[in-house]
Amino acid sequence: MAVDELQAIIQRCQILEEADFSGEDFNLFQVAGQKCLEDGYAAQLLEVVQNEKNKVIIKNMGWNLICPLVRCILVYKQEDDNREHCLKILDLLVQLCNAKELFLGLLEQIEQISGEQVCKTVMLLLQPLQTVLFKLQNKKAYSVGLSLAVIMNQLTPLPVPYTKQQIQEDKLGLCQCCNAVVDFAKPFVNEVVKNVEKSSECNDTELKEELLKFCMKSLKYPLLTAQLDQLESIEEHPFRRFATEIIDILWDMRELIQLVFSHHKGKSQSWENEEFADMEQKNSADSLACLSYLMFVQYFGFDYFPMVFSPSYLLQCNMAHIEVLLKSSSFFFSPLLQDLFESTLLRMEDNSLLHQYLEFSNFITVPQDLVKVMTLCPIEHLRKKSLNILQLFINKFDAEGKYTLFRCLLKTSNHAGVEGYVIKNIKDQIHLALMVDDNSWFTGHHLISLLDLVLLLPDGAETDLLQNSDRIMASLNLLRYLMIKDSEYDNRTGIWNMLAKIEQNFLKPLHVGLNMSKAHYEAEIKNKKENRKDSNSSNTISSVTVSGEKMPAMTPEMQLQVLRSALFTFDLIESVLARVEELIEVKIKAV
Repeated sequence: MAVDELQAIIQRCQILEEADFSGEDFNLFQVAGQKCLEDGYAAQLLEVVQNEKNKVIIKNMGWNLICPLVRCILVYKQEDDNREHCLKILDLLVQLCNAKELFLGLLEQIEQISGEQVCKTVMLLLQPLQTVLFKLQNKKAYSVGLSLAVIMNQLTPLPVPYTKQQIQEDKLGLCQCCNAVVDFAKPFVNEVVKNVEKSSECNDTELKEELLKFCMKSLKYPLLTAQLDQLESIEEHPFRRFATEIIDILWDMRELIQLVFSHHKGKSQSWENEEFADMEQKNSADSLACLSYLMFVQYFGFDYFPMVFSPSYLLQCNMAHIEVLLKSSSFFFSPLLQDLFESTLLRMEDNSLLHQYLEFSNFITVPQDLVKVMTLCPIEHLRKKSLNILQLFINKFDAEGKYTLFRCLLKTSNHAGVEGYVIKNIKDQIHLALMVDDNSWFTGHHLISLLDLVLLLPDGAETDLLQNSDRIMASLNLLRYLMIKDSEYDNRTGIWNMLAKIEQNFLKPLHVGLNMSKAHYEAEIKNKKENRKDSNSSNTISSVTVSGEKMPAMTPEMQLQVLRSALFTFDLIESVLARVEELIEVKIKAV
């Protein structure tokens, strides 16, 4: 029945001139052809398409068969004869149909798919689409760019395989599809390369720009989220191959090096809508960050890289990319940014980074953001790695740079643990300064200015000692060290001229705060013990407030343990405080 209907419309159209084909003829041909495919008469449809007499009809109407053809090809099994017939029909349509109409039909089919069929459909239509693009005479560059944009837009929602097993299974076919898309783009890249080689400037700048957009999109997806470092053991890792191909394309088009060293520009002038301009700028920044990661951490295309740049200049360039990743909620806790930062720092010698680099804003904002990772990240090994990277960053600066960075972190971290860590670093730098005679930043009046930020309680006697215990202990240990190492006769640090101020701003308020805190927690322990005696059960669940924060519900015994632990912390602070005051008293008496 379906074949008869098709033959009827074919016979009718055979006697018409091309210009006389009506809209009804197009609709009848499409419906009859679709029925043939759906009813299993692909062989008969193939004969119609192959018939030389029908050449004009197929040229004008054949592109309407793309949608049912693709649907049937995806449904039929690999060994089914009907599938083979459908593939032959598709090849003939590519040869016979109007290129412009077929191009739009192929793109429309790619745009309409979703889910599990995306990669299968894209890989099926890449070769026909490539052939059609070569046939187009006008707006070829635009058509290539549109094709790549549509394909990447369809692939982007798909999840990137993460583990070794996921990559090997490649359930959605994303790994295979990405590499197929690169192969699809290569002939057009070769066109650009030939033009570049013929003259110093590329004549086909439009095509080059479209291919560059494709590379930038590929860097953001899938490469920015692909786990390249964990999966080197996989033979022929598909994303590693994909990354290599993208880097090679950029190199061949003479864009690689200038992209690596490009600084983030302002909003694109091509967008009137500010929201679109912001989006384009962010996407570009993410792509450039990924490019730096591929080159400096994974060493893709490193052979192309000129070895003439100083490590400090490379750090300056990469700080912009690191800042972008840290500002992005998607990559705030990403190991990718940590690896890029660490790799760039390891190229430098300690104490070699000049303090003037801190005049660049991202040299200040990046360590501040790194502190947020250290304190907010739920993953322990990433917190620890961030701490190690912060220490690496500190180590690279000269003395004035370290001094400036310490002041900044003390003022902005708002975290007692981080402040305690910075104070420990200050102590280490003072120790080095006392061993040499040429470091004025951690002795004398510079150090006194820094100690004004260290040897004080943020809220005086009312400071929450438990919450600030890390900072307080580090400050007391630093003060004890200065009392022992810097004699009152040498006074190279100037600490002996500060005793009155230290006593007023730090030691006295600390004494008062300790007495108040201990009295409060001892009263809490007494109340808990009395409540436990009155209660029939020792397993009653209730909550307790420690250091201003409500603790999770716990039994009375657990509450007592928490309160005793707080008292132990106060005793520890008190013992170090007593030792500091003893040292001060002994030194003053000796003088």
